[in-house]
Amino acid sequence: MHEYLKQLNPAQKDAVVNYKGPSLVIAGAGSGKTRVLTYRIAHLLANGVPPYQILALTFTNKAAREMKDRIGAIVGSQLASQLWMGTFHSIFAKILRYESSSLGYDSNYTIYDTADSKNLIKSIIKEKNLDEKAYKPGMILGRISRAKNNLITPNTYQNNSKYYSTDQAHRIPFTGDIYATYMQRCKIAGAMDFDDLLMNTNILLRDNQKILEKYQQKFNYILVDEYQDTNFAQYLIIKKLAERHHNICVVGDDAQSIYGFRGAKIENILNFQKDYPNLNIYKLEHNYRSTKNIVNAAGSVIAHNQKQLPKKIYTENDEGEKIKIIRAITEVEEGHIIANDIQEKRLSNQLNFDDFAILYRTNAQSRILEEALRKRNIPYQIYGGLSFYQRREIKDLVAYLRLTVNQNDDEALKRIINYPARGIGATTMTKLENAAVQSNVPIWNVLNVPTQFNVNINSGAIKKLQGFASLINQFKQVSENEDAYDTANHIASTTGILKDLYNDQSPEGRSRYENIQELLNGIKDFVSSAFEEGNETKLQNYIENVSLLTDMDKKEDGNTDKVTLMTIHMAKGLEFPHLYLAGLEEGLFPSNMSIETPEDIEEERRLFYVALTRAEKTASIFWSQTRYKWGSAESKVPSRFIKELDEQYIDSTEANFMDEPLIEQGQSVFKRQSTKPSFSSRSSTQTIRSRQQRQPLKKAQPTVNPDFTPDPPEKIEKGHMVMHQRFGRGQITHIEGEGTNKKATVQFASGRKTLLLRFAKLKIIN
Repeated sequence: MHEYLKQLNPAQKDAVVNYKGPSLVIAGAGSGKTRVLTYRIAHLLANGVPPYQILALTFTNKAAREMKDRIGAIVGSQLASQLWMGTFHSIFAKILRYESSSLGYDSNYTIYDTADSKNLIKSIIKEKNLDEKAYKPGMILGRISRAKNNLITPNTYQNNSKYYSTDQAHRIPFTGDIYATYMQRCKIAGAMDFDDLLMNTNILLRDNQKILEKYQQKFNYILVDEYQDTNFAQYLIIKKLAERHHNICVVGDDAQSIYGFRGAKIENILNFQKDYPNLNIYKLEHNYRSTKNIVNAAGSVIAHNQKQLPKKIYTENDEGEKIKIIRAITEVEEGHIIANDIQEKRLSNQLNFDDFAILYRTNAQSRILEEALRKRNIPYQIYGGLSFYQRREIKDLVAYLRLTVNQNDDEALKRIINYPARGIGATTMTKLENAAVQSNVPIWNVLNVPTQFNVNINSGAIKKLQGFASLINQFKQVSENEDAYDTANHIASTTGILKDLYNDQSPEGRSRYENIQELLNGIKDFVSSAFEEGNETKLQNYIENVSLLTDMDKKEDGNTDKVTLMTIHMAKGLEFPHLYLAGLEEGLFPSNMSIETPEDIEEERRLFYVALTRAEKTASIFWSQTRYKWGSAESKVPSRFIKELDEQYIDSTEANFMDEPLIEQGQSVFKRQSTKPSFSSRSSTQTIRSRQQRQPLKKAQPTVNPDFTPDPPEKIEKGHMVMHQRFGRGQITHIEGEGTNKKATVQFASGRKTLLLRFAKLKIIN
C-alpha cells in the first residue's frame, strides 16, 4: 500500500483508489475534500497515468497552487508541474491561446477585467445616445454576463422576444444592441472578458470537431473541484471533454451551493447521475473541523431544504459549547457586544486576534462592526475589500503594460493616452474613436495614420499622437528583449508616472507612489520566481498572470494577527476557531431580495449553513431588535434560520424565547439561565494599547545581503536547512533531477517552492 493512503479514512480512501469511470464525491463541510482530490490525482500519477493526460479544474488559483504543491510532495514536483491544473478561466485561457486562430484571435489577446468592460460599455452607451441613468454600465454588464454564462450570443439575444420584453419592462430595450456592439468592439481590440473565456471555449469545441477530439483524447482523466458552483457554460465544456473516456470525477457539496446569483446551477451536481447513470458515489460525511454542537446545529437547519443529496454529517470531536443566540437592541449594541466578547475571550484564553471572525450578509453591515473594533483598538482586516489591482495608479501602469503587449487593446489605450498629460484631449480621442468604430478597426490603427481615416485634427495633435505611438513601439521593442520587471521599470520611468507621483507630496500622493513601488516589487518577485522555477519571464507572461488574479489570491500585509471581517460569500472554504454571525434578521438574512421563490430561500439557507460550518470551537449568532435603514429605525424579528435550529444545540432555556415578550434593554436573550454568557462590557483598551506600543507591528521586509554567498548546487541535499535571499530560511524536503535540471523543493515559512538549483542561490545554514 502507498504510504499516503494510510492518511485517509475508509470513505476517503475509496474515493481516491477507485479512479476508473465517472465518480461523484459528496464532500460535507470539513470532511477533507481537498485531501481526497489531491490524493486522487497523486494516486493517478503513482499508478502510471501521464500528468499531461490529467485535467484538474478549480475555482481559485490559490486552491490549484496548494494542491499542486501537495501532489509534488508525494510524487515529485516535476510530475506535478506537468499537470493541466488551474482555474476554469486559466485553463481555458491557455487552450484559447493555443487555438486562437480558429476563432479569429491573435494568441496575445488581452483579458478584460470588470472595470475594462464597464468602461467600454459606458463608451458604447454614450455613442448610442442612450440614457446613462437607465443604462447603467454595471447592470448592463451583469445582463451580458448572465447571457454568456448561458451561452446566449448577441444574435440569439436580439432575436429572442422574451429577452426583449424583459429589457423593455426594465426600460432598457437596447441592451441587445449594446451586447452586440460590445462583442464586436472586444473582437476588434483583440480582447476577451472572463465570460468570453468560457463562451469562446464552448464555441471552439462546438464548431471544431478535430479540436474537440484532440482535447477529448488528451484528457483521459478529468477532476472538478467545487462542482456545485459550476454554471451552464462550465458544465457543458466538462461534459464535452469527458465524452470519450468517461473518467470524470466531480467533488462538491450541494449544501454549499451559494452562487446562484453568479449563474451557478445546483442542478449540475443534483442531476450528475442522470448524465452518468453508472457512476460511483462516495460520501465524505466525517467532519474534522467543528464540535458536535456546531455540526448538528448546522445539520438541523439544512435539513429543511427539499433539493439536496442525502447524507449525514457527523463528527468525533468534542461536544463543545452550544450555539449562543444573542439579541441586541440596536445594531450599534450588536457591534459592541461582539467587540467586547472578542476582547474578553482573547485575554482570558491567551488567543490571537486571527482566531476570530465576524461574518455578515451584506458589505454595508461592516461599518458599525468596524467602529466597535476601532474603539477597542482591535486590529482587523476586511477580506475582499478594494483590491490592490483595482487602485487607480496600479491600473494606469498595468494599462501601459497591457498596451505594450497588445496594441489593439482599446480600453488600455484610452486609459493612458493622456496620462501623464501629453496634450491629447477628449476631442481628439472622440474623433479617433468615431473613426475606429466606422472603419471597424482598433483605435491604434487610426492613431498611427489619422489622415488615412479622414480624422479632422491639426498637425500639432498628429505630432502628439505620433509621439505616443513611438513611445509604445519603443516599449514593445524593450519587452521583446528584456524580462517583465526591466520592461515595467523602464515604462514606469520613461512615461513619467514615477516622477508624477513622486512630486505629489500629499499623503494620497505618497501612498500612490508606494503602491507603484509595490507593483514593481511584485513584478520583480514574479520574474525571480519564474526564473528560478524555469518558466518564462516576459511581460506577456506577467500580464496573463496578473489578469487572472482573484481577490482570494491576493497577499496580505505582514501583520496577519487581525480579526477577520467578511461577507459569508467570501468565507466559503475558510475556517475560524471562534465565529460571530451578525444581523440574523428577516429581510436581512434571508435577504428581502432572495425570498421570492422556494429556490431562493433554499440558497439563503445553504448560505447560513456555510456560515455556521466555518466555526471550529464556538459560534455566536446575533440579531438586532432595531436596525437603521435610510436614516430611520426599523423594527426587526429574528431570522427564520434561528427558529429552525434544533433547540438541543442552543441553550435549552432559550428554546422558545422568540415567542415571548421582548425583555428590557441591556439584557441578554439568555433569560432564566443560571450561567451568564461570556459576553462582557468590560474594556481592556488600555491593556491592548500598551501591548501594541511595546511591540509595534511592522511589515516584514526581505533582506538582501550583498555578501551572501550561495553554495554549489551539488552540495544541496534533502534535509538541509538553507537560506534564500527573498524567501528566508527553509528546509529541503525533496531533490530531483540531475545536472542543470536538478530541482529542490523547499519548505519556507511563506510556503513550499520548487526551484532550479542552478538559479536558486541557496546557502546551507546547518
